[in-house]
Amino acid sequence: MADSAELRRADEARAVVGVDDSDHGGRASEREAPESGRTGHDDELPAPAPRKRDFRPIWLIAPTMAILAVVIVYPVIRAVILSFQENKHVDPVTGRFVQGGFAGFKHYLQWLVQDCGAGAGSCPPGTLAHDFWPALGVTLFFAVVTVTIEVILGLWMATIMGKTFWGRSLLRASVLIPWAIPTAVTAKLWFFIFAENGIANKLLGTSIAWTTDPWASRFAVIIADVWKTTPFMALLILAGLQMIPQDVYEAAKVDGATAWQRFTKITLPLVKPALMVAVLFRTLDVLRMYDLPAILSGTSGATPNATLSILVMADIRQGHFQSASALSTLVFLLIFAVAFVMVKFLGANAVRTQDEQRKGAKH
Repeated sequence: MADSAELRRADEARAVVGVDDSDHGGRASEREAPESGRTGHDDELPAPAPRKRDFRPIWLIAPTMAILAVVIVYPVIRAVILSFQENKHVDPVTGRFVQGGFAGFKHYLQWLVQDCGAGAGSCPPGTLAHDFWPALGVTLFFAVVTVTIEVILGLWMATIMGKTFWGRSLLRASVLIPWAIPTAVTAKLWFFIFAENGIANKLLGTSIAWTTDPWASRFAVIIADVWKTTPFMALLILAGLQMIPQDVYEAAKVDGATAWQRFTKITLPLVKPALMVAVLFRTLDVLRMYDLPAILSGTSGATPNATLSILVMADIRQGHFQSASALSTLVFLLIFAVAFVMVKFLGANAVRTQDEQRKGAKH
């Protein structure tokens, strides 16, 4: 009796764990398979539970976006709305000054085609609208010349500061001093240098009118701007140079590449993202230049160095806030167009350029 009870418990244990029971002919898993009526290949995994959307990142960036909307978006929208309204003017019916009213594209036509009420080109010399196209040419001239010089000098300075030598930290700190000085202080400093009896004329032994002569005053602005902002370009380019692995240069030296080949084939392609970002920042900054030409040459629209920003401020001083808003909108559109072209077609998108370089390195 004891043996039969033990055999029965052993059979029950085999049936639970699915062990072959040769004494009773068959396996427990084989007996259960026909009852289930399906194989392991027919089993389907349960559908994953739907993921809940996490709104915590939105709450984290919401305060910053709200501040940006108040500081940036609202002024832009307000300026666009004002640009379609009338300036303060005399009502021909009542003979009183009135302000407001819908003006349409009147202010934009005033700036673009010099339409002062009697058709295109009716704005007489001496008016701010008449000085629009010369101011645009001066602004673009400053942008092209200063950015080109600053890129060349900034790349040269960054290359030197990227090398290892005694006193490198002191050199980097001293180079950044001009950039740290406020623009108004820099402009006043160069105003004294380029005065009639200033240091520039004393050293050169000349009597050049650096602040009134059209071309001399423009070169004075270019020199002052290059002196101040080249360190900024050098700092951005230096950050890109330090991201280039030194192993690449060592491998090029082993292969017999010259210094010029290493510069053109390694340095320039790999530093391009940082270089184009620096060019983008400086170009957008020059397009809205005001302090340097205003302090060196004056704030009137008739000065040879009048930029678009100087025209905006001169129009505001005359109380024409609506037409000044139209000109500000045109400046905004110009800056947006330049930024779009540089990011879309000239490779100023550093994130995309670096991704493309990584993909190319993998292949």
